[in-house]
Formats: sequence, C-alpha cells, structure tokens
Amino acid sequence: MNSDYDVIIVGGGAAGLSAALVLSRARRSVAVVDAGQPRNAPAARMHGYLSRDGLAPAELLAMGRAEAVAYSTEHIPGIVTDIYRTEEGFRVELAEAGPLTARRVLATTGLRDDIQDLPGVRERWGIDLLHCPYCHGYEVRDQLLGVLGGTPNAVEHALLVRQWSSDVMYFPHTAELDETDVELLAARGIEIVAGAVTGFIVRDDRMHGVELDYGRIVPRTAVFVRPRMVHNDRLVTGLGASVDATGSVEVDATGRTSVPGVWIAGNAANPRAQVITAAGEGSVAAIAINNDPSPSITT
Repeated sequence: MNSDYDVIIVGGGAAGLSAALVLSRARRSVAVVDAGQPRNAPAARMHGYLSRDGLAPAELLAMGRAEAVAYSTEHIPGIVTDIYRTEEGFRVELAEAGPLTARRVLATTGLRDDIQDLPGVRERWGIDLLHCPYCHGYEVRDQLLGVLGGTPNAVEHALLVRQWSSDVMYFPHTAELDETDVELLAARGIEIVAGAVTGFIVRDDRMHGVELDYGRIVPRTAVFVRPRMVHNDRLVTGLGASVDATGSVEVDATGRTSVPGVWIAGNAANPRAQVITAAGEGSVAAIAINNDPSPSITT
C-alpha cells in the first residue's frame, strides 16, 4: 500500500466514492479511508437515486468501491483519528495503521442522527421508525402514520408527512405546542395525541402502535421522527475551518473550506443531502480539487 497521495478522502459513502471515481479517472493518486459506518446502514432500501431506486445501500457502496478501485483508487478500511498540516500538505493519522500523507483532503464523513432515547427507537430506526419522507414515504403511503414531537421542526415535519397519508397523528411527547402549531396541524387534519410516548408496540417485526404513559396504545404502522443532525466535521474544524452561526463548516459552491487544500462534501456539510445529492457534491468537489491551482500546501 502506498502512503503518499494526491488526495485522501475520509469517508467511503456516496460522496467519497463519487469523488474518488472522478479523481482517479483524472489520473490522481487517491485513497479512500472508510470506517464502514454509513448513516443509512439500517435502511433496507435506498430511494430517489435515478436508475438505482430500491437498491440496498450496502450494494450501492460495494458497486461504487469496485468502480473506483478499478481506476486505481486505494480503499483503506479504518478510522481517521486526526489530520495535521505539514509543509507539503497533510498527515492523516489512522487508528490502527501508520499515517498517510496527501496534498489535498476531502472529508465526506457524514453526520450522526441524534434521536430520542426511547425504548425501541434504535431497534426500529430505518425500518418503521423513519426520518425522511422523500426516502420512505411512498413505501408507507396511505398507512396509519405518526410523527413524534420533541425535536426542532417536528411540526413542520408532520405537515410534510401528511402528503403521503390522510391519517397522520402528531405525538407532541414532552413538547409544548403553541397556538400556531395547533392551528397548522388542525388545518391539515392531523390529530394531536396528548401524552408522553413510552415505546412502540411491535409484533412479528412490524410496528403496530405507539404506547403512551397513561396506558393508551394508538394504532400506527410507521412513525416519522425529525432527529437533531450532528455533523461529523471534527477533523475539518480541528484544522481550523471556519464555521457559520449554526456551527456548520463554511464552504463555497464546490465544498472548499477556509483551510487551503481541504474540502468537505455530502452530509458532513449538507444535512439535507440525499444519497444522489451527496454523490453529486462529491463529484463537484473532486473537479474543484483536480483544478486547484495551488502547487503545494504550506503552513
């Protein structure tokens, strides 16, 4: 295995592999360091990706790795623990291997869904406890749907989910609704169910209802949750990348950060990016990296 590259890509999801494919075809030496922990791993199917709708996420990544490796990308399983500036570029430290060096770095490290700590949440996540209606709404269309409150923008999420079913219930859980929220939900025919959610009723590996703290069980076959999305951007901010008022890394249209030689793409920078969007952002970043005029990175 080589240890010095034109570009090291941290993260082997859709954004990272798309970038690797473009850069390798441009005859750059590229390594993708992949921890093997994609955000969409719990999902059985991926949707909204032209020509690949319904494909298992793991299958898409396997196909993408094979394509990139065929053009000389090196795929390195592992965890990047830190990245340091050097006179020639960057030193990338791995948890269980020696360091790598590169003249450019692209972080496609994704994000983490911070979901409420309720019994059954993690077990049903990506199955019938869902986040994105664009990804999963069609599969549960016209069913008995619920939306769990208690997180920012949960009411707006319920209004969106209503597009896929006429029977949507909103569970505020521990949150207080103001008058405007109540009016918006009522206008869309969304029933508000009072009480704290204590768990989900599952039989034969299928959701059947939502359990409340006073013993009521409300029949539902799927529940949507709006998680708090936490960027996995520590490696980039550790290099000194500027962040905006929301705490997100500031980037230009290509994913270039304020640190010379460092780009970021996919969910690590754009929490709303679906798989197809992340792949496109990886391609855009790769072209910008390939055309970066700086001959070298200096401190």
